[in-house]
Amino acid sequence: MSQVYRLHSTLELPLETVYDHFESEPPLPDGIDSVDITRRNNTLIISAVSTDESISKYTPTAQLKASVSETRVFTEEEEARRNAPRWGADAEDEEEEEPTGELIEMAAFKGDRETVLQNSALQYPMFEVLCTLARQAEKGTLTAIAEVDGDLEATRIVDGDDRPASIEVVEGPRNENSSSSGVNWRDNKFIS
Repeated sequence: MSQVYRLHSTLELPLETVYDHFESEPPLPDGIDSVDITRRNNTLIISAVSTDESISKYTPTAQLKASVSETRVFTEEEEARRNAPRWGADAEDEEEEEPTGELIEMAAFKGDRETVLQNSALQYPMFEVLCTLARQAEKGTLTAIAEVDGDLEATRIVDGDDRPASIEVVEGPRNENSSSSGVNWRDNKFIS
């Protein structure tokens, strides 16, 4: 059984891109029959629907969670004009203009594993769905460590492109040193 141990995501992509992706009926990983997309206020939840009928309908399957916010997107010309220096009367005229650009909704899959990828049933297949979405994102990074068929596997996707990733095991702090160097909160004279 494959499992995701660590995950960190800063992915942002247009909400329309997310909906278009699933409406095109992409091939889904083994174990997932389809996905349910629910929007509650400013939260987007993409839940896995299992192909395995032995999984009870009351068992929470893995889901991806994103926050939805509006952002203004500018063309290159508009961006250049906005960033150009303004002097004198031109600056006063610019302040009175309505903001240009298109207002779009963005889905932000940001946070660690428990924030972005929730529940354990079908967790790894939904991680694969998240990787597919990450490859469509123009902005953001997805890094993860997962177990696949008994081996640890590192994943790193930056701005829609797969990048090399490796796992490094380092020695952490020793238990005997950490207990003596910490603050003894019970006998601290500054806390009453």
